[in-house]
Amino acid sequence: GAEGSTLMSYFSKNQIKALKPKITFSTLRDLQCPVLQSNELQGKSEESCSTEELFEWLGAVLNQVSLDNKSSSFLSTYCCPQPNTVVEKAFLCTITGFIIPEKIIQLLEQLCCYFGEPKLAYWLTLTVHGFADSPVSWRESEHGFHKGGENLYNFVIFRNLDYWLQMAVGTNDDCPP
Repeated sequence: GAEGSTLMSYFSKNQIKALKPKITFSTLRDLQCPVLQSNELQGKSEESCSTEELFEWLGAVLNQVSLDNKSSSFLSTYCCPQPNTVVEKAFLCTITGFIIPEKIIQLLEQLCCYFGEPKLAYWLTLTVHGFADSPVSWRESEHGFHKGGENLYNFVIFRNLDYWLQMAVGTNDDCPP
């Protein structure tokens, strides 16, 4: 209606345009991955890793931190938690931009369909980061940006369609409901 055309003319007059999210793909070769069991959140000695170990490992992988624990590395001596397995190929897709919740749900549903055909993967993950300087963190709660502005959640989906949901918020934010 009239409001829509007024709004569109405002955007075009002020040279405001919509930006599409940036999508990048990469293949990680010979990646050490933690062994996970969907029913073992705390992990089990010599059998599976815990949710906390996975979360830390995932942060290292997403930030391209070397996982080989070489003493000559000045950046990191981090290594993949035990037990782990080497995966010949892992795919990493990063989407950067403003993405509405409905699109995230749609992506999550598509990822669940991945296990519809026989695959070698035992699990996959979807991590969603909020903007560090976002005015809102969860629902209508004000986002308390003080140092880090953490605001993310992570789904780990298993072959049997069990899943883990991990959430992280900054020290000045309320926990999500």
